[in-house]
Amino acid sequence: MASSSSSSSHQTRVPFPSDPGGKPLDHDVPIHVVTEPSQLPVEFLNPSAAKQLIIGFDCEGVNLCRHGALCIMQLAFPDAIYLVDAINGGESLIKACKPALESSYITKVIHDCKRDSEALYFQFGIKLHNVVDTQIAYSLLEEQEGRTRLPGDYISFVGLLADPRYCGVSYLEKEEVRVLLRQDPMFWKYRPLSEMMIRAAADDVRFLLCIYYKMMEKLNERSLWYLAVRGALYSRCFCINENNYADWPDIPPIPGFMFYQPIHSALLLVSQSSWNRVTKDLDCMPCCF
Repeated sequence: MASSSSSSSHQTRVPFPSDPGGKPLDHDVPIHVVTEPSQLPVEFLNPSAAKQLIIGFDCEGVNLCRHGALCIMQLAFPDAIYLVDAINGGESLIKACKPALESSYITKVIHDCKRDSEALYFQFGIKLHNVVDTQIAYSLLEEQEGRTRLPGDYISFVGLLADPRYCGVSYLEKEEVRVLLRQDPMFWKYRPLSEMMIRAAADDVRFLLCIYYKMMEKLNERSLWYLAVRGALYSRCFCINENNYADWPDIPPIPGFMFYQPIHSALLLVSQSSWNRVTKDLDCMPCCF
C-alpha cells in the first residue's frame, strides 16, 4: 500500500499480530515524510467501502489545540508510516486528508483524540470521525475485568505501551522529547525534520495497530458500543461552535441487545451517561479555550 511516488531513507520496526491471539511479529517498514498529497496512498485519499482501512493516527504541534499550530500528522499503515508535514506541505496537504479523516470507511486508531480533533477542526475545518481511542478502550477493558477508575484517572500512552497485555515495551525516548519540549515549545515547528523528530513521531504511531487488534479480541459487544459512543463524544468535546455540533456525524445508535425499553429513551439515557463520563474527565484536564 506504500505510495510509489514517495521515497524514504528512514525505517522503523512495527509489531503486527500475524493472526488473532498470535504473538506479534516485528517487521521493518519505511517512514515517508510527506509534503504532497500524491505521496500518500490512493486508498487513503479516496476512501471507499470496497477498501476499508485501519490506520494508526496521531498529531504533533505547538500548543496543540484550536489556538496552536498542528505541525505533523502521523499515519501508520501495516507496510509504512507517513509523516504528513503540515509546515512544508501547508494547508492544502492537510485539506487533502479531510475525506479520509472524516470517513467512516477509515478507522483511525489514536490514544487520546481530544486535542488532535480540536486542532483539526478549528485550524482546518476537519471533523475527525470513526476513531478508536485506545485510552477509552483501556478504561472499558478495565471495567470489564471488574476494576473501577476515578474521573481523570486515565492511562498515558507510555503506561499503555508498558502494559504487557498490550505491548510490554518501555518508551524512554518519550521522556527525552518531553524534556526538549519543555526547553523549547517550538520543537515540532523546526525544519528540516531531525532524526530525533522523525523517530519520535513514528514511535507515537507504530505500536497502535498491534494494540488495536489485541484490544478488539478482548472487548465485548457492550464495550464496543461504548467505545464508539465515547470516541464520537471525545472527538467533538472541544469543538463546540454556534451550531452546537449540528454538522457532526450522529452518535452511534444503541444496539438492540442492550435494552428492552423504547429505543429513543434508552439512547438518551445511555448517551447522557457517556457524556457525563466525558465531562467528568474534562473537569480534570487543563483548558485550552
